Amino acid sequence: MNSNLIKLEYNKILEILSSYCKTYIGKDMCKGVLPSGNVADVKSLLQETSEAYELIAKYGNLPIDEIEDITSYLKNLESYIPLSAKALLEIAKILKVSSNLKEYFNVANSENIQNVLLSKFEALYSNPGIYQNITNAIVDENNIADEASKTLSSLRRNRRRLESGIKEKLNSFIHSSSYSKYIMEPIITIRNDRYVIPVKIEYKENVNGLIHDISASGSTVYIEPTSVFDLNNQINNIKLEETIEIEKILENLSKLLYPITENIKITVENIGNIDLIFARASYSRAIDGVEPIINDVKLIDLKQARHPLIDSKSVVPIDLSLGKDF
Repeated sequence: MNSNLIKLEYNKILEILSSYCKTYIGKDMCKGVLPSGNVADVKSLLQETSEAYELIAKYGNLPIDEIEDITSYLKNLESYIPLSAKALLEIAKILKVSSNLKEYFNVANSENIQNVLLSKFEALYSNPGIYQNITNAIVDENNIADEASKTLSSLRRNRRRLESGIKEKLNSFIHSSSYSKYIMEPIITIRNDRYVIPVKIEYKENVNGLIHDISASGSTVYIEPTSVFDLNNQINNIKLEETIEIEKILENLSKLLYPITENIKITVENIGNIDLIFARASYSRAIDGVEPIINDVKLIDLKQARHPLIDSKSVVPIDLSLGKDF
């Protein structure tokens, strides 16, 4: 930014404008905004702002939320590398934001409003089918839904059945008259991904099984009784199959995105652009701004102009005319 703009405190105006942006990309675009000497460009930008101003007044604020920087995810898609659950959810969120923006604008445009913003919203890409596929399959970045595939559903059903069986066996063990006196407390816990029971250290030889851990105090050992070895093995085998199946699910969901990677990339840019346009409109509303009439005869005629960086309660409006009589 050149010294003249800094003297004019233009950077401070951009900082305020940036605070009205909702997305990282809108904020990034805001940093690069510079004054223009092209009359057509200035008129076009002013028209965008005024139309966004009108839309906010009639239909409320833009339905837009912060979105994740998905640059690295897009590179993976371009290289046909499957994405993680988190990455897929972030892209699904962008598709949802895009869909919400299109819906917002379509409601406005249903009243046959002719505007320059039409092309901005039409360039957005949304795909409800892919969005639904992703959000139906992924609960959150750490959890895949049982219904993500028939195989996964079957595996988890079998695992729950085995886990129920092993808990039943261990409960019988820890509450039996023969072994209850050896148990530190009647609970079932997990160590090294295997179901175990807490046994008093002095009785560890009285319980046949494998010691997986010892308490910090040294008074308790966690033993996997030999009677549940096989069930624990079966459960861990199923967990391994689950992991493989989840990788397949994420790969299949990623494949849905490979053909539309460029659409997503363009949409992110458009979301940022729309965000910045509506930020300009929101800032204008906050300071009671009006659209100036642009001329190319070097005439400046300001009526009741107010300094935007002075508190509106104390600023004194002034008239200023340059280029005609002075």
